[in-house]
Amino acid sequence: RCENLVEVYFQLQRQVMAASAELGPELLPRLLERFNEVLSSLVKSSFLVEKQPPQVLKTQTKFQASVRFLLGPQLLKAAPKPYMVRADMVTEKQARELELSSYSNTLSESTGEIMHNMVALETNPTSGTCCANFKNVLLKKIKRCERKGSESVTEEKCAVLFSTNVALTPSNVSMHLQVLSLPIVVIVHGNQDNNAKATVLWDNAFSEIDRVPFVVAERVPWEKMCDTLNLKFMAEVQTTKGLLKEHYFFLAQKIFNDHSARFEDFQSRHVSWAQFNKEILPGRGFTFWQWFDGVLDLTKRCLKSYWSDRLIVGFISKQYVCKLLSAEPDGTFLLRFSDSEIGGITIAYVIRGKDGSSQVENIQPFSAKDLSIRSLGDRIRDLGQLRNLYPKIPKDQAFGSHYNSEWRGPG
Repeated sequence: RCENLVEVYFQLQRQVMAASAELGPELLPRLLERFNEVLSSLVKSSFLVEKQPPQVLKTQTKFQASVRFLLGPQLLKAAPKPYMVRADMVTEKQARELELSSYSNTLSESTGEIMHNMVALETNPTSGTCCANFKNVLLKKIKRCERKGSESVTEEKCAVLFSTNVALTPSNVSMHLQVLSLPIVVIVHGNQDNNAKATVLWDNAFSEIDRVPFVVAERVPWEKMCDTLNLKFMAEVQTTKGLLKEHYFFLAQKIFNDHSARFEDFQSRHVSWAQFNKEILPGRGFTFWQWFDGVLDLTKRCLKSYWSDRLIVGFISKQYVCKLLSAEPDGTFLLRFSDSEIGGITIAYVIRGKDGSSQVENIQPFSAKDLSIRSLGDRIRDLGQLRNLYPKIPKDQAFGSHYNSEWRGPG
């Protein structure tokens, strides 16, 4: 499409030049100036990031990225030596200033030190694409900014600015091209990864397309948050089975700390960034996102097939489990994610006394480490007191396909 537009531009330019006498000395320069603006705008917007750098970026770790100049094959034909594209780290403030100047300003100073940050812009003869591939770039160190109030380093967003100077053929006009990556959160230690992912998720999900970098709403409708958590869950776990209405209800009770509202009441509410990943959940030592991310990690690593077979209720409160199981026959059980631990799954089951009274027990949660030693299916088979998966599925029927083969043979 860009190539077609450039063809149209050249055609118009030829027609104007051919009619220069009729157009006269006043109109001609105005038209030519407008043409230059159009070409400049088209060329600049055809320089883009094809492969984004990772949005959570650890210092001293190699990463890859690539930029592509859509009009390169057409307009950079006769360069004696390849043009070099440069990658620099910029702060949110610098990104904002670049955007406000419509990228006419150049960068005064880089906010971090990037190794191997100069790469040639080359046209691949077979694919016909003009790209600069940054293969083993490394962010050596980062200069942190002034932070507002209670902001942590994992809420600070920066970006990679890719820039180059090219001379266009046939007009030999020189042009400065630059483009920003998506926002990036830089971390120096693995333990910051979880909070950095929260910043990136919030930004990717809730930012507007045309925004001042990197402004994003502080509060968003709960329904939008549900969609985001669902998409994130399905993408991370790589399952087609998403979250259900009852899961959203439980998550709303958790994030709003409200156990009296109905499902419908939550639909009109807004959730804040603070509720998502700044405020500690009541009686716990972690935030909502830290807890949810733990569930994601556990499910992705150990429970994908169980979740996809809908054997795990997962997102359900202890109190509601008691209500469900207390009316069921002895040995009825279900699986829920632990509230008290990050990344744990627990089995709740009912015991019936001789007098018909019922008691619901919760087994100590299993972590990913526990489940790597012995799988969930095998643990469920080991526990003789577990009989039927709620509501009434015999456990061997529900979990048989998940038992390990060491037990499947006769005897």
